[in-house]
Parts: sequence; structure tokens; C-alpha cells
Amino acid sequence: MPKHCAISLFFVLCFYYAQSQNPKNDSVTVANDSIKKAAFIKSLTNGYFPTKYFNFDLKYLIKYNQYESFRPGLGGETNKAFSKKYKIAAYGAYGFKDKEFKYGISGGVRIIPNTNTWINVSYTDDLLETGSSNFLTDKRFFQIFQPRLLNIDLFHRHVTRALSFSHQISPKFLSEIQFALSDIDPTYNYQYFYKNKLYSNFNLSTTTLSFQWSPFSVYESINDAIKETKNGFPKFTLQFTQSYRNLFNGDFSFSKVDFRTIHQINYNDRASKSEIVLRSGLALGDTPLTHLYHAYPNNINKETILQRFSVAGLYSFETMYFNEFFSDRYATLQVKHFFKPFAISQRFKPQLVLITRFALGSMNHISRHRNVNFNTLDKGYTESSIEINKLLFGFGLSGSYRYGAYHLPKLEDNIAIKFTFNITL
Repeated sequence: MPKHCAISLFFVLCFYYAQSQNPKNDSVTVANDSIKKAAFIKSLTNGYFPTKYFNFDLKYLIKYNQYESFRPGLGGETNKAFSKKYKIAAYGAYGFKDKEFKYGISGGVRIIPNTNTWINVSYTDDLLETGSSNFLTDKRFFQIFQPRLLNIDLFHRHVTRALSFSHQISPKFLSEIQFALSDIDPTYNYQYFYKNKLYSNFNLSTTTLSFQWSPFSVYESINDAIKETKNGFPKFTLQFTQSYRNLFNGDFSFSKVDFRTIHQINYNDRASKSEIVLRSGLALGDTPLTHLYHAYPNNINKETILQRFSVAGLYSFETMYFNEFFSDRYATLQVKHFFKPFAISQRFKPQLVLITRFALGSMNHISRHRNVNFNTLDKGYTESSIEINKLLFGFGLSGSYRYGAYHLPKLEDNIAIKFTFNITL
């Protein structure tokens, strides 16, 4: 239901904008209107509904997960018409199941325009998925709905105050550093054993340094901003995180290193391609489960195939059950091949995709993590999938099979059948 609401909202917004324009015969006016409409559609594809000084952020409107159930919200940020130097953003959301309000507010100032250098401050009181790991330098990625989010149930509450500094060292090399103070409170029954004490909630003081290098992309300076005009591959992202004990009441000292590379091979027909994604992480020191790693599982813990029927993610393991594996060091490799779409008709062009995923990981000091049960990935996890995308309104079907060292005794427990959703705006 959340996905249908989001899709319907998108088309309503497009219709509203189209109807609000006054058609004129003047060619200059028509051209200007076309530019405005193109800019409006581009803004929507990035997840914003623009107004004169403020852009509403569509990603907050409606979400759903197993912990909060429906989560309606409202948020947005100031745009360049408000200021090219300053930016203010805020959002609020409410979970119907946990009956809790979440919110965030941030502000930034651009101090050097031609290197896209910003200083930002933020305050966030929200949920994060336990075991997830994000890169500071990642660009905004908007999906009409987020498939994995529908089935996640393991979250921790965090109240985070952060100060960050982002700087484009060169057009192809982006950096960001962040210092953050976080109060962490798992929403599930979890305790971390450290120095003869059990912690059910804790404080973290962290510094994170992130780099993104896109050596084969092409960038241009447009309106005092550096923009990517050609998307080149491979891309590399590297991030270091250090947590400090006894600094601003920090409880634990640990270090993390995260790495990701994405490579894409486009073939001569320009309609088929291969994509390779390698991702890895290493956590050393006294690291609670909230800040360790899962391998982005996307299979519901239910008995039959039909009960587990949901929507496939873009980079998730479709046969791996939620909360089944955690690691303090891991690596995943995903290889996809997109075949040329079948031109059955002008509008009906389904596409076949073959996928293989592999994960390897391990964990030290498992006994420190109390009241939770999980496995490790020491033996190597393997699954393969076949997708037929864009069968109807962007929806398709996928089938995945789990094999190798973690193959389960019951055959149907190794199989995942799901919807896929791909739409190009």
C-alpha cells in the first residue's frame, strides 16, 4: 500500500503542475514554460516538490516498516531562490505503531562556492537500522518507495548532534568530515557487555572522514556549482570512523573502515550492461551490535514462500533472512547483467537481468552481545537471481535461490519470489 500511495502522489503532483500553467501561443513563453516544466520534473525525480523558496522533500511523506508501521511525515529544505549561501532543512515524522515522533533539523553555510565547500550543523532524533552503514559522501538517492524498509524490524533510536565540513578537493574528488555525539537506545532487548558492565543504552563520540573518487566522470562548473555531466566508472568510496571513549561522555572506543567500488560496463548496443559492486567493512575495538554490519538481507522470517513474498531491493540479498547474520568484518560482491530489453511493442519492453551475490564475514567477541542470536558468514554466502523487469507499470518479478555453505535443509526456505520495481522518469 505505501508504494501505491507514493506512485499516485507523484502523478497527482505532475498533473497539478501541468494544469496550473496558462498556455500561450508566444514562442518565447512556450519555451520558458518548457524549461520550467523540465526543471519541475527533474526536481520531482530527485524527490522534491519545489515552491518559490522552499522545496518539500517527498521521501518523508509516507513510509512503512515493521517497527513503526505507517510513518507519515513532512519535510523539506530551502532552495537557491531563498539563498545560494545558506541552507536550512527540517523534517518530522510519526510512527503509528510505536506512537513516537521523530524529527531532524539542519543548517549549512557555503563558504567557498567554486569548491562546493559547506559547513553544516544538525540535530536528529530518529531511528536507524541496526547493522546498516552509510557513506557521508553519497549523493541523495530518491526512490518512490524503499523495498527493504517495508520489512525491517531491528532499529535503534539515536539522538545525534553533528558538525560537518564538506569540500570538493577537485571536481572528481569529494571529501567530508563529521564530528558527532550520539545517544543510542536499541528498541529491542539488547545488552553489550564491556568491562564487567552491561550496557542497554550508551553514548558515542565519533569522528568520520569520507572520500569519494570518480576518476572517469566528467564535471563542469555550472552557475557557481560543480556538476557531474558524464557518469563514469568505476567509482570508489572510502570512509574512516573513530569512536572515542571518555570524550564528551563516550562509552566505547572503536575504529571502522568502509570501502565500496561500483563499476559498470556498457556494451556496443548501449541497451545491455553489466554492473559490479564490491563492498567491505572492518570494525576494530569495542563495537556494539548497532554499529556492526549486516549484508543487507531482504527476506522476511515467515514460514512459506508466499508469506515471504515482498519487493526485491536493488543491492540486497533476497534469500538472506533479516537479523540472520552480523559481522565485524565483511565483504560482499554483486554481479548483475542487464540484457537488451525485449522490444515486444513500443510500450512493452521487459528486461531480463541475471544476478549473483556473494558475502563473506566473521566476528570476534560474539559473547559480548547479549539477548540476540545470529550467525556469522565465515563459510561464504551465495545466492543467484533472475529478474524480468518492467512487465507492468514498472513492476516485474524476481526469483532467487540460496546455495552453497548456508543452504538450508528445507528446499523452499532457500527460495525467494518477489516483485521488482523499476521506473524511469
